[in-house]
Amino acid sequence: MFHTRRPGNALVRSAGLSYFPLAFIARLPFAMMTVGVLTLVVAERGSLTLGGLNSAAAGLGTALAGPLLGAAVDRLGQRRVLVPVGLVNAALLGAFPFVVASAAADPVLLALSVLIGVSAPQISPMSRTRLVGLIRRSVAPDRREKLLDGTMAYESAADETVFVVGPFLVGLLATAIAPWLAVAAAAVLTLVFVTWFALHPSGRLEPGTAHTAAAQAPAGELLRFPLLTVVVGTLGVGLFFGATLTSLTGFLAADGDGDRAGLLYGVMGIGSAVLALGTAALPERFPLPARWLGFGSLLLAAAVLFATARSVPALVVALAVLGCGIGPTLVTLYGLGARLSPAGRSATTMTMLGSAVVVGQAVASAVTGLVTDSLGAATALALPALAAALVVAAALAHVAATPRPAVRRPEADLLPA
Repeated sequence: MFHTRRPGNALVRSAGLSYFPLAFIARLPFAMMTVGVLTLVVAERGSLTLGGLNSAAAGLGTALAGPLLGAAVDRLGQRRVLVPVGLVNAALLGAFPFVVASAAADPVLLALSVLIGVSAPQISPMSRTRLVGLIRRSVAPDRREKLLDGTMAYESAADETVFVVGPFLVGLLATAIAPWLAVAAAAVLTLVFVTWFALHPSGRLEPGTAHTAAAQAPAGELLRFPLLTVVVGTLGVGLFFGATLTSLTGFLAADGDGDRAGLLYGVMGIGSAVLALGTAALPERFPLPARWLGFGSLLLAAAVLFATARSVPALVVALAVLGCGIGPTLVTLYGLGARLSPAGRSATTMTMLGSAVVVGQAVASAVTGLVTDSLGAATALALPALAAALVVAAALAHVAATPRPAVRRPEADLLPA
């Protein structure tokens, strides 16, 4: 084990105390990518539609490459995959502001956005995979379930925070200095922290080398219906993120305050991060499928409130309530994904979920941009409710497909053996 003299539980001792801030910072560029592309293209080219399409193109690239990246990691390990992928992504992000500011045609921008998405290092699923592997190696079997719940809660809270901090940083840099700086900052963070994460000593414990290939379940196991419902639910969360941020941007842009969208969007992260962490304390009698349905329903109700808001104070209130639903929902989805992951397919499963979030965010950004330009910002505010409805529908399908545990009748104890 590494850092055995550090205080804390077995997971912290195994990963090393430096691992957690490193993994947090390393996932920031991924959260800044789609929002930074959207903000920069809108600022330079003056079209919300084009900005949304570029954001969607980046998401499309992630959708195409994400599961393949996860499969490569399952076979080769994180270091051999993340280091070259991170270097390529940093170079593409660094070139993007120059291409946007040039006379390059719109299809060139779209192609570059796709390549940015294809090469995006998905640190969140890689971190989950690494920590799950450490738990299985270094924690006693009777403590694994509880620690896994806490780890998924922490990871989802970190994701929630990052997906709020990322747009917040983009909005702050765009407002205070220039829109191109956010994309440039993402390039630098990728170059430094993604590489550092890949080379961190905890990566030595990550499975995925050739000798473990025989232990992998068939790829068809990834298509089991319960796991697919989790992927669809995570896609709904991504659609919610993209629709919320883009509709908020369009609403504020009507008054010339579009650059403030990232700042207001940060309000959603307050309740989101707190409740995401708090889910680890929920009792076992409140099972994951029921949590998904319950918190997803809260998300849907808050999204309806967001759709009816017509002022900044009303939007702030709605965003605060939305955070109370989205954080626990995302924790639950990743927890279910970890439990339903086929043997030897952990990285693939987690990248499927991570890709679903980004794809949903990107597609919703494009669609919401089109709706805003054609039907108005007030109409676009209703789109997050449609995304939340998909989250709830997927939860219902999952509950229906999951067999209920048998209930032991008290009188059964009186029967003879």
